[in-house]
Amino acid sequence: MPDPAVPPTPPVPLAALLAREDLGLRQIAGPSDPSAVVHWAHTSEMADPYPYLLGGELLLTAGVHILEAAGSGTYFDDYVSRVVAAGGAALGFGVAPVHDTVPRALVAACDSYELPLIEVPPRTTFSAVARAVWQLMAQARHAELRRVTEAQQSLAAAASRPDPVPSVLRQLARRVGGWAVLYGPDGVELASAGRPVGTAAREALTGLAEVVRPSGPGTPTSASHATADVHLAAYSLGAGHGFVLGVAAPRRDPGDHTIASVAAVLLSLLTGEHQSRSGAARSSALVRLLLGAPAQDVAPLLGGERWVVVHARPDTLAAPDPVAASALGAALGSPLIDVAREVVRVLLPAGPEPAPQPGWTLGVSAVAGPREWATADAQAGRALARARATRAGLVRYGARPALADLVPEADAEAHARALLAPLAPALAETLRTWLSLHGSWDRTAVALGVHRNTVRQRIAKCATLLERDLDDPDVRMELWFALRRP
Repeated sequence: MPDPAVPPTPPVPLAALLAREDLGLRQIAGPSDPSAVVHWAHTSEMADPYPYLLGGELLLTAGVHILEAAGSGTYFDDYVSRVVAAGGAALGFGVAPVHDTVPRALVAACDSYELPLIEVPPRTTFSAVARAVWQLMAQARHAELRRVTEAQQSLAAAASRPDPVPSVLRQLARRVGGWAVLYGPDGVELASAGRPVGTAAREALTGLAEVVRPSGPGTPTSASHATADVHLAAYSLGAGHGFVLGVAAPRRDPGDHTIASVAAVLLSLLTGEHQSRSGAARSSALVRLLLGAPAQDVAPLLGGERWVVVHARPDTLAAPDPVAASALGAALGSPLIDVAREVVRVLLPAGPEPAPQPGWTLGVSAVAGPREWATADAQAGRALARARATRAGLVRYGARPALADLVPEADAEAHARALLAPLAPALAETLRTWLSLHGSWDRTAVALGVHRNTVRQRIAKCATLLERDLDDPDVRMELWFALRRP
């Protein structure tokens, strides 16, 4: 018999439909199976309903198609066999208006083919039967949604406990009424919870876990197998780390897959990052920085000795969110991201130069060692401001002018501090941006996110405090040299 194309709703137990006193239904033939279910109700008076059935139906008929001499031939056997071949769950026969009783030959055929035969009394319409089926489905769906919601909440709470992995497995096993196990990348059982299963089922579940363990393109993320006694399911965890969740339960309720999928997501988060070498290295680097290790000692754990810093802002007015920032980091080739209020900062090993990213405006620093990370961060910020002002997708911080190489670093920094001492940081940044944009009021306003009149007022104040003529090219050159100091 073909598998029924069941709808996305829980099936209705046939016994629950028979228990409805308002319908008065009565089973008069076929097996009395408490596990028998109905997926929908369908009415047909066709002599051969096979082409119109999907499977799982309670087929309702008043017998209009039955010929007068049908009882003396094979008509009923042929009819019932076709219903069974189509996957029909039960046959409902309406007594009235065509027939006063259910034909005895139909009762015998249903007994022979083990198809439940339901007598529908004259006072009950087929519409009432169909409505009852949908009502029971809605009730079952509501109960299942409540069950899934409660399971999700309990699994999330378990994931926050001090022993999250065993706690999640215990909750999952309790919710599905079976056994849950976590397999490591080598196939070894790392943890389990719930009612243990037999040796045969355990071995079968281990084999099913190997089916979903990442082995190349096309590997499924989940797989299932059912026997008469147990239902097995396996779920691949994470992005290829090799962990697998296995579930064995005596039955398969409609919401079990959803509940197990939630547990798989939580276990992926609990196992994936901490078990990956790169994640462990980043965690170790963070701890060492917090405990006072120099940046140059931490950098090798993160992947290199030469770095660039990227500052990025989305082209939309919305603030960057963590998901978009992670996608940007992945596109640039680094998981080292920081989401600030308006800017995403990415630290990535020097290599191929970062490329423009659709939807983002980028500022890229010069290549720097770990000791110069702070300087590179400032450079990336200035490059981003220039990129926004010039409406460029990406701007790289330029190399130092040749003049800088002619002046000792200590002397240059001392000169810059003395020259810029009268200026507050906000004024110095405004002057730097204004000079970098060749004195454009509008572009400077865009880069700084202020009104153009504010820029004019700040530049005028800079001229007053510095007692310099900012229209003089020599003055501008000297100030630009000083403002480029870290």
